[in-house]
Amino acid sequence: MKTSIIGYPRVGSLRELKFASEKYFKGEITASELHRTGAELRAAHWKIQQENRIDYIPSNDFSFYDGLLDTACLLNIVPQRYQALGLSPLETYFAMARGYQGEQGDVKALAMKKWFNTNYHYMVPEIDDSASIRLTGTKLFDEFLEAKQQNIVTKPVLIGAFTLLKLARYTGAKQAEDFVSEAAEAYVNVLKKLNELGAEWIQLDEPQLVTDLSKEDLVLFSKLYARILPAKGNVKVLVQTYFGDVRDGYRELQGLPFDGIGIDFVEGKKSLDLVRQYGFADDKVLFAGVVNGKNIWKNKYKNTLALIGELQGLAKQLVIGSSCSLLHVPYSLKHESKLSADNKSHFSFAEEKLREFAELKAMLDYADPYATETYIHNETLFNGSRYTVNEAVQARTSALTDADFTRLPAFAEREAVQKAKFNLPPLPTTTIGSFPQTADVRANRFSFKKGAVSEEQYKQFNFDKIAECVALQEEIGLDVLVHGEYERNDMVEYFGESLDGFIFTEYAWVQSYGTRCVKPPIVWGDISRSKPMTVEYSAYAKSLTDKPVKGMLTGPVTILNWSFPREDISLKTSALQIALAIREEVLDLEANRIEIIQIDEAALREKLPLRKSDWQAEYLSWAIPAFRLVHSGVQADTQIHTHMCYSQFSDIIRDIDAMDADVITFEASRSDLAIIDAINECGFQTEVGPGVYDIHSPRIPSVDELKQGLNRMLDKIDVAKLWVNPDCGLKTRGVNETWASLRHLVQAAKEVRATL
Repeated sequence: MKTSIIGYPRVGSLRELKFASEKYFKGEITASELHRTGAELRAAHWKIQQENRIDYIPSNDFSFYDGLLDTACLLNIVPQRYQALGLSPLETYFAMARGYQGEQGDVKALAMKKWFNTNYHYMVPEIDDSASIRLTGTKLFDEFLEAKQQNIVTKPVLIGAFTLLKLARYTGAKQAEDFVSEAAEAYVNVLKKLNELGAEWIQLDEPQLVTDLSKEDLVLFSKLYARILPAKGNVKVLVQTYFGDVRDGYRELQGLPFDGIGIDFVEGKKSLDLVRQYGFADDKVLFAGVVNGKNIWKNKYKNTLALIGELQGLAKQLVIGSSCSLLHVPYSLKHESKLSADNKSHFSFAEEKLREFAELKAMLDYADPYATETYIHNETLFNGSRYTVNEAVQARTSALTDADFTRLPAFAEREAVQKAKFNLPPLPTTTIGSFPQTADVRANRFSFKKGAVSEEQYKQFNFDKIAECVALQEEIGLDVLVHGEYERNDMVEYFGESLDGFIFTEYAWVQSYGTRCVKPPIVWGDISRSKPMTVEYSAYAKSLTDKPVKGMLTGPVTILNWSFPREDISLKTSALQIALAIREEVLDLEANRIEIIQIDEAALREKLPLRKSDWQAEYLSWAIPAFRLVHSGVQADTQIHTHMCYSQFSDIIRDIDAMDADVITFEASRSDLAIIDAINECGFQTEVGPGVYDIHSPRIPSVDELKQGLNRMLDKIDVAKLWVNPDCGLKTRGVNETWASLRHLVQAAKEVRATL
């Protein structure tokens, strides 16, 4: 039995790539030094896969920022505004990812969106009518040769032509169909070059195939590969899918001359049925995703061996692999010193999943794999108990009724009450919540965790930072203030640490985008709240000002979606447990005179099924009510805000309105305010704050730029419904750029108000 990995984490076991990249951005290291770090990480990743007997080791799965951005640069999809800067290729690449503001010009970054149903974000390629898609880059080939020099023959990985064209943003009259010929030719040239270099396989990632496909989509896919595949020569082509099943294109895949087809048997609910019903072509290799590439729990060998056994009877040629790239799990357990041995015995991060492949491979060499010591040990582990039970939480969740999910009075009455109470000016200004986590803030938290400072000293530092933050917000004229969140390491991890039922790692970082990594909590049992989590700091901030101060919370769906969930209960049950805990915090904030409470649901869309037919039954039917449960108990004059970022919301805009919040802030700056049209079309009742500038870029927007954005919004949104804010929290930004941007934001709002 041979094994294959779709992709491997890039950032390194201790986030070496993140730190090197950020030093490069600050001018502290050279491009050569950054490239050296990249080469060291690639060598380490290839070596560990080789040591675990992985047969098909990927290359070009490494990226300094994003794989789809790499593909765009490889194929000359670089908008003219970035080319005009006259920067080096690496600087141009980062300008596309982060924006650029300097001597060479001032440009915004490309749009950024969620990568299917994950917390990873990709950069959206932008194609205008003058674009010329052709092979101009060398990264794919350079990394293949780099591995070859280390005596490792890899399987180069590239985003497929269909997914590339479907995910791209078209800014002119031309659409995907107009670029079929040149896109196909570019991939033909990729295959020709790989033939010259002696590559044996190429993996073309086509996750778009697991979404709802129209007849036109299938025609587009077939057109592309009918032109590409004849050029493959000696290189075998693997079309790799993941995150679901290929029910709409299964027979088309079987009919095209691919050498291998990668199918997800973990998230692909119908994958096994498709192979059973239609068979699998004898001349193709089935790359079967049987090990979950998203979760951190050990593989249950009993189930996986049974699946492999059935697939061996259905496919003549079989390779076992990961269900998706291991990019979506932490790197390794080897640095975890605080987790108990019992905890660690249940976990499998990327490095440990490689060992699972080695163990599966070894077991399958035996006539009876179920008799091996490895299998028996695995069964013993799964037959034991691992979750912490709280019967009171279970009973409370079971006792919920429809009334618990309904807030009264209705929105229109609440809106009138709140406008009279707060008396805010037109276009009220606010922020999303967090302020820069400077070195001294991180050092204070680190010192407290290590016991180097007392709790009193730790809190006093935070109180001082809050006082400074509130004073600065008042000085620049923001209308609704926040406390800055200086006590929080992460918007999910902080709440996980404050709730019962979670456990935590030290180094289980997962890449979210670029250099941004998160460390998801692990749901280890039933979730409950034993004490207030945010009240003290919010109440202190409120005591410093006469202006409204928002209490800042993370919503239940986001906490769950950005954690590693249990496998023994439904996501719905976990979400409702978390919602009950956050509800208690909401009511405590209200009791302490916090009259505006923001409950962020940044990850609402993340676990939305990729097929629309599954949206209600499998997700929205419980995700939206879970949010309503959190705030349904507050008074009419308590204003509930929520925030959502970097997802496509237009197609679920009515469900978002049904969350029954009073104000919703959206990411909008990178998506060219596309959300506004969807809001208008559905008669959206909730007040809205589409982000007026991009906080994921270091550039400072001008007052005129912000005014233009606000005036565009006012063309489509009633001034009585519109709020003014950045598009996300400011934690990752520098101090100077943050305050300069906010001053411009307030000034722009004032100048536009004066024209109303």
